[in-house]
Formats: sequence, structure tokens, C-alpha cells
Amino acid sequence: MNDRIIFEDVSKFYGEVLGVNRISLSIPPGITTLVGPNGSGKTTIMNLMTGLVQPSNGHISVLGLTPADQTELFSILGYCTQFDFFPRGLTGWQFVLDGLMLHGMEEDMAVALAGQAIERVQLGDAAGRKIAGYSKGMRQKIRLAQAIAHHPRVLVLDEPLNGLDPMARAESIALFEELGRQGMHVLISSHILDEVDRVSDRVILITGGYLIAEGNIHQVRQEVHEKPMQVLIRCDHPEVLASKMFAINHCVEARLHADGKGVFLRTADIDQFYSMLNGIAAEGLFKIDAVAPADDDANAIYQYLIGTDGSPS
Repeated sequence: MNDRIIFEDVSKFYGEVLGVNRISLSIPPGITTLVGPNGSGKTTIMNLMTGLVQPSNGHISVLGLTPADQTELFSILGYCTQFDFFPRGLTGWQFVLDGLMLHGMEEDMAVALAGQAIERVQLGDAAGRKIAGYSKGMRQKIRLAQAIAHHPRVLVLDEPLNGLDPMARAESIALFEELGRQGMHVLISSHILDEVDRVSDRVILITGGYLIAEGNIHQVRQEVHEKPMQVLIRCDHPEVLASKMFAINHCVEARLHADGKGVFLRTADIDQFYSMLNGIAAEGLFKIDAVAPADDDANAIYQYLIGTDGSPS
């Protein structure tokens, strides 16, 4: 299938250190988000896809090209890494133009495409200034402009929302959505979970180098339905509440929050759990301040899959 990014039983080891293990994927056009904590294997997958590292085992195909086909591959692919490094003294305009010239374009065409890309990321007149004076958000924008300037069919973005202010983040998400609607493969890695459900056509959950689940949020929730759901309840007597939920057989695990003002409860039946909890709340024996996360929430799925305590890394 030449319209897909294919991983077939791909593993990558750095000496004795596992990068990813036996990953198999078939990614269609649209926006796909790799979700996982730092060190989970997201960047390794992206580096394998772009040919920056070679797999220890398995086969990779990007729209019919292998990562070994570097010249052809980079004519259809744009990669925006998370590393923030630029040649000294370069302006934003020069950075984008030089990238296009490396693709072997005629100068007139390169100038036109550089202008389009800079306008598309809404950098404006700042493109004429030296990158050394840019803010974090502006540096992200100019790297994105270089990645999209040659009109790639595949755009790979490693942590593109990391460190952006709310306005820059909203602008970036709007651009990703536009590119996805145009039929581009947009592959984003993130450990910021609040936008995942909104921006992604599909989500790939990865931790410790292993693929855990993939699909849209609801498909992923169904795929891991057999694993108990974790809920954080903020209340005035968390240990008493935990005992009561265990007594009515609607908990498989309980753990107090580190601040002592809440309890993590795991349940295999989230609907019955909430029904019982509502009944307890109605009795007025506890002051319940908050219950989170809700079913089908991306943050909830991620947390109970990887067993975090509610604080994304």
C-alpha cells in the first residue's frame, strides 16, 4: 500500500538498551499522534521512519519508499525534530531558503516556496531577523516552516507543542488540522495529552518501547477495556471512602494521593463505579470535591495504561 507508512515487526536496540520492540503499524493519511512518556520510544520510531537510524530487525516502508532511499524519501518527507539548533547569524528567511536549496531547487522556486511557508506559519516580518533573537515559539515556527516548505506528503513532528504559549499552540494545531484535511500524513509525538483527542485522527500509545494500543480514542478505550480504569477522587476522608468502595465490591485497588487529600481507585466496571459513588455522595457522609478523569478521556486512557499517578512526564 503506497499511501501508508508501514512498520513490520520493527525493533531497534542501542547496544543492550531497548529503543522499540516488535512494532507493527499501518498508518494512513491524516493526523496520527504518538503518545507516551519521555523515553517511551516515540523519537526512535520517528528516527527509524526518516532513516536517521536503522532498525535492528524488521522492515519499514514510507509511501512505498524505504528509509534507505534517502534522496527520494526526503523529497516527500519533512522532519521537525525537537532539537533546537541553528547555524549562528542566520535569519529565519535564510534558514528556510537554505533548506529548499538543499533539495536542489532553482532559486526562483525556492524563494517563492520559502515565502509561502513563512506566511503559512504566520511568522511575518520576523523572518528577516536573526534566529538568535527569536522566542521559543518563533523558533518552533521557523523549523516548521522549513519542514513544510517543499510541500512534503509526510510531515514528522517531534514534540511540536512543547513549550509553546497558548496562542502559538492554537496556531500550530490549526495548521496541523489543515494539513491533515489536505491528505498529508502528519505524525506528531507528544506527552501533552489535552489536545490529543481534538487534533488526532488516530492515537498510538507507546511505553517502554512497546506498542500498547492504537486507534481513535474510543477504539483505544475499547481495545483496553479489560484493564481496570483508574479514577482520582478528591474528598475530605479519602481512606474511609476507599474502605467503603471496597466493602461494596467496586474497587480492585486503592492508593492514597501523595498530598493525603485524595485517593486513586481502580475499577473494572466504570459505569457501576460512578453509580455507586453518586449514591455514597448523596448520603452526605463525605465532601467529594472532584472526580477525575472521565471515561473516554485521553488523559485517563494514557494514565491507566502506563500506571502513572496523574502527573504526565
